[in-house]
Amino acid sequence: MTHEESDRAFRLAYAPGVTPAKWAGVWAERMPEVPLTLVASPAAEVAELLRGGGADAGFVRLPVDRDGLSVIPLYMETTVVVVPKDHVMTAADEVSLSDLAEEEVFHPLDDVIEWTARPGLPAFERPATTADAVQLVAAGTGLLVVPQSLARLHDRRDLTYRPVTDAPQSQVALAWLTDETTDLVEDFIGIVRGRTANSSRGRTPASPAEKPARRQTGKAGQGGKTGQAGRTGQGGKTGQAGRTGQGGKAGQGGKTSQGGKAGQGGSGRRAAPTARAKKGRRPR
Repeated sequence: MTHEESDRAFRLAYAPGVTPAKWAGVWAERMPEVPLTLVASPAAEVAELLRGGGADAGFVRLPVDRDGLSVIPLYMETTVVVVPKDHVMTAADEVSLSDLAEEEVFHPLDDVIEWTARPGLPAFERPATTADAVQLVAAGTGLLVVPQSLARLHDRRDLTYRPVTDAPQSQVALAWLTDETTDLVEDFIGIVRGRTANSSRGRTPASPAEKPARRQTGKAGQGGKTGQAGRTGQGGKTGQAGRTGQGGKAGQGGKTSQGGKAGQGGSGRRAAPTARAKKGRRPR
């Protein structure tokens, strides 16, 4: 993190219906020195807010103009129809677009669903906002099709909703300016993608613990194995703790340690003395 980044908050924009609380909570745990500021924005304005420097990253609803933006699609939302609680559609657990064919359906100007053909019959007006459309549904003048999060956002006691199984869905994505991919942005991407604190992208990983030096097996000497406490004999194995002294035991097949003499023919037995000392007579 640069000094400039540590002197300010991380600004996160979000469209209506998106709930960034869980990611903000993780941020507060991992980055307590950098406060996170939430910036609410209409769905259609989040991208321009990012381009204008009003936020460091933001949750947008696709499709969005991606010029200059990096975008990571996150999840799809269930589409629902908002109806009065006494409406006939509440008898079913879910409905289809064909069930809306004879119903007046509001299409607010801030609609976030991309329709190829609008469902139902056109309502008597196009409300400016989803919130205005919800008020009209409560008045019994029509129905409204929205992502489930928006139905929850504008929840009322006199309204309910049902999933529309074959309706287009709204997709939520994380976006930021490509040229402003800072360490803080990388940290937030890691949180959204579920990375652990130690695997956050863009950070230098901690140095792994230094491995202990491998114990040497003590292979030394020419053609021979060294053992503990000086197994070193040239061409042969000496006894433990350096069994090498004069008259020492030779190795098998005539292998001798330094300072030891092998018997003829490689018997490996101790060499016989060449002569015995004769008892001399005491001089007179």
